[in-house]
Amino acid sequence: MSMVRLTGLQEMIDGISRERNLPKTAVEAALREALLKGYERYRRTQSLDVRNIFDETYFDNFDVELDTEEEGFRVLATKSIVEEVADPDHEIALSDVQEVAAEAQLGDTVILDVTPDRDDFGRMAAIQTKQVLAQKLRDQQRKLIQEEFQELESTVLQGRILRFERQSVIVAVTSGYSQPEVEAELPKREQLPNDTYRANGTIKVYLKKVCEGSQRGPQLLVSRADAGLVVYLFANEVPEIEDDIVRIVAVAREANPPSRHVGPRTKIAVDTVERDVDPVGACIGARGSRIQVVVNELRGEKIDVIRWSPDPATYIANALSPARVVEVRLMNPEERQAHVLVGDDQLSLAIGKEGQNVRLAARLTGWKIDIRDVAKYDRDEEDAKMASYLAEREAALALAAAEAADDFAEEEPETDDFADEDAEFSPGEIDPSAAADDETDDEFDGDDLEDDQEQAPLDSAADADDGDQEEDDQDSDDSDPDDLAENDSADEDFDGDDPDSEALDQEAN
Repeated sequence: MSMVRLTGLQEMIDGISRERNLPKTAVEAALREALLKGYERYRRTQSLDVRNIFDETYFDNFDVELDTEEEGFRVLATKSIVEEVADPDHEIALSDVQEVAAEAQLGDTVILDVTPDRDDFGRMAAIQTKQVLAQKLRDQQRKLIQEEFQELESTVLQGRILRFERQSVIVAVTSGYSQPEVEAELPKREQLPNDTYRANGTIKVYLKKVCEGSQRGPQLLVSRADAGLVVYLFANEVPEIEDDIVRIVAVAREANPPSRHVGPRTKIAVDTVERDVDPVGACIGARGSRIQVVVNELRGEKIDVIRWSPDPATYIANALSPARVVEVRLMNPEERQAHVLVGDDQLSLAIGKEGQNVRLAARLTGWKIDIRDVAKYDRDEEDAKMASYLAEREAALALAAAEAADDFAEEEPETDDFADEDAEFSPGEIDPSAAADDETDDEFDGDDLEDDQEQAPLDSAADADDGDQEEDDQDSDDSDPDDLAENDSADEDFDGDDPDSEALDQEAN
C-alpha cells in the first residue's frame, strides 16, 4: 500500500497536544479530518472541467489512516462490488475483485487504497489541510471546555487576570487541581464598580454560563455581580450554613445601580430550623467578623442580613431594615400589594437613596410595597379605593369570561353526525335506536317497568308528531356513532332479560 510521508508526524502531534491542552487522540482525529478535506480539495482540482460532479456526501466512503510509526498517511475508499461499474469512486467490478479474492460476491464491500502521490497532492490541498486542521483543533478545544466546565456552572472559581479586551476582562480559571487554565470572559455589565483589576491579580468569579457553539473567543462567561457569589461567600464563611442549620431563603442584589451616586447593595434573608440559633447573628459573626470578610471580597458593598418570616407582614417589615416600620397592611394579597406605614423621620430611610432600599425589599419579598407616612394615612379612604378597585377587577374578569364563552360557542362547530342517518327516515317514522336509548335511559333512572310501558307509547307518539323536537334532541346529543352502537347492544341485552320488553318494543315501533 502506498503512503504519503509526513516527516516528524509524531512530534507534531505531541507538540499540538501540549500546546492546546488536548489529548493525542483528539489531535489525531482532527488531523485525519483535515487530511481528508485536503484529499477532497485535490480531487476537485483534478475535475475542474466537470461541474457539480461532487455533492456533499460524495466523499463519505473515504477515510484517512494515520501511521505514526512510519510517519505518513493513507487514503482508503470503501467500494461496493457490482456487475458493471457506473461510479468508480464508489463501485468496483466483481471480475476485478475475484482476481484477488475468489469468494467475493455481488453486494459485498471492499476497502481499497486510493492514496495519491505526494507530488500530485498539490499546494492548494496542503493549504486546505492546514486551515481545516486549525479549525478542527479549535472545535476540539471548545468541546473539551464545555464537557469540563458544564458541571461547574453556577459555582465560584478562583480566577487570575490575564488581559483586557475592550471593556471586558479576560480571566484564567481552572476546573480543579493540576488542571490546565482556561480563558473566561468577565464583561463590563458583570463587573463591580469598586473593583480594580490588575494583571496577574486573583479574584473570585461566579461561573454564570458555559457558552455552546462555534463562536470565537472564550467559552466561559463569569460574573462578579451575580447574587450567587454572595451566597457562596456566606456559605464559605458561616459553618452553620454549610451544616444546614442556617439556610439562605432569598437574595436581592443590586451590584450595578442605575445611578453612579448610589453604591452597590445586597439584602439576604436567612432562617434556621434550630430555636437556639440566631441566623442573623450567625451570618454577622462576633463583632461582624464573618460578614466583614464578605464585604471585603465585594469591595465594600453594603449587605443587609434580615430574618425571614412566614408571615408576609413581618417579612416585609424586616426587609425594609434598617428603617423602623409602624405597620404593614396587606391590601391585596392576591396581587401581593402592601402598604407600609412609617414615621415621618423614617420615611426617607425606608425608601432609601433613589429608592434603592424599597426596591431591594420588593425584590426580596416578592410584594409590591408602597411606603406611606403614618400621620397622613387615611385608612377608610384607602380601604374604599381598594374595594372599588377589586370590584372593577371582578367585573372586568366576569365580562372577559362571558366574552370568551360567547366566542367559544360561536367557534364551536355544529355536530352533524346524525344528519345523514335522520334523512333515511321519513317524518312519520321513528329511529329505532332513539327509542332504544329512551328505554335504556328510563330503566337506568330507576323507573319501574310499568311506568316504562305506559311512557313508551306516549314518547313514540310525541316523537312521531313533532319532528322538530326529535331533531333538537339529536343535535344536543354529543355521542359518537360508536357510542350509539354500544347503547343499542345494551338495550338488546336488557330486552332479552325481561320478556315484557319485547311487547314494549313492538308497541313503541
